[in-house]
Amino acid sequence: MKNTLRRVFGTPRFLVGFVIFFSLLFFIIIYPLFVPGNPLEMIGFGNFFPPGTYVSVYDSINAQTTYTLKLPDAPEKRIAYRLLPEDRASMKEWLTLFGVPEEYIDAEDTEALLGLWYANYDPSVRLPNMMTARRRFFERLDRKLDGLLNTEDMQIMIPGAETGETSFLKNVTDTDYVRVSAVANVRRLLLGTDNFGRDVLKQLVSAIGTSLWIGLIAGSIATMIGLFLGLIGGYVGGIVDDIIMLINNIFTVIPSFVLLILISYSIGQGQRGAVTVAVVIGLTSWVWTARSVRSQVISLRNRDHVNLSKLSGHSLAHIIVTDILPYIASYVVMALILQISSAILAEAQLSMLGLGPKTTEVPTLGLMMNWAMLYTAHLNGAWWAYIPVIMSIALISFSLNLMNTGLDQIFNPQLRL
Repeated sequence: MKNTLRRVFGTPRFLVGFVIFFSLLFFIIIYPLFVPGNPLEMIGFGNFFPPGTYVSVYDSINAQTTYTLKLPDAPEKRIAYRLLPEDRASMKEWLTLFGVPEEYIDAEDTEALLGLWYANYDPSVRLPNMMTARRRFFERLDRKLDGLLNTEDMQIMIPGAETGETSFLKNVTDTDYVRVSAVANVRRLLLGTDNFGRDVLKQLVSAIGTSLWIGLIAGSIATMIGLFLGLIGGYVGGIVDDIIMLINNIFTVIPSFVLLILISYSIGQGQRGAVTVAVVIGLTSWVWTARSVRSQVISLRNRDHVNLSKLSGHSLAHIIVTDILPYIASYVVMALILQISSAILAEAQLSMLGLGPKTTEVPTLGLMMNWAMLYTAHLNGAWWAYIPVIMSIALISFSLNLMNTGLDQIFNPQLRL
């Protein structure tokens, strides 16, 4: 056993796949301990918040301690965050159409550009060939530029609890800063939020765990069915083998994914839990395992040790379990790994079609892709809603296939050096 494990973990492909897979497994176990809570909890009122650290504005204003910092590049950064490059290009476009010579417009000189804008822009002016939607855009841009260069103090006023009259609370200057640790409510959304305002990273961690669970259940069911039918058909032969192969051929002729779609659709959305979907996938994915195990058993059933066991009067179950199964155990493990990988991909495909587990219970990788597709995350530029999901599916499949290839190098006589 030690020698076998040494050979297995000495295979680079298996080792790389093992490290990737168990790193993902370790992450999905550890992360919920630090960030507990319901992964489907809606924490944002809006769609697709970008990744970043979110600080409560209310709490930052009421922070007990503020610090004065005079950073030399603070004004430039403040302007850059409000006046984007595309805004500068739009301002130049309007000024040029208005009649300002292009050589007089320097889009990089903020003060000069704003001076030209304030001196010339008039929302009542109707420029030729400019549609109403474009005019509305320039009106919004003008409001956005209002007070851009203003650095005067801001006064925070609060209404009185009894009279309702506002009273002065504090001044806020452009040099006032607060530490993030001094703000009561801070939330780090490393992968932003999805279309429902839910933490994508928390969902992703839960979805990986659920998809692996679905893969394990479905892979185990498919492997056990395929192993049982392959052992019985390959060893007993005769009419038993013919019946098993007839069933196998029927399932082979019918595409398994089409069968999977029909069964999932007939169950209905309300009854499709994660375990139910896993069982359905497992019941439709055993065909190639049964055929492969059968061919292995046929090559073993006339070996000398099997014939000796027959002559000794051992039962059918004893011969299969003791004299045949140990010789194909490594193949069964490889089949299980491939079945788990295939089941995870099958669930993702089903969920993309809207036939996966219930959307109100637990997230899966397929459901996250389905939500991103339905709410056009790719058109909104919300890459964080689908790219991490695709990478997770790819990493899981890649690691499992690497592990399977590494085992094949060890246990397949044709591949041994």
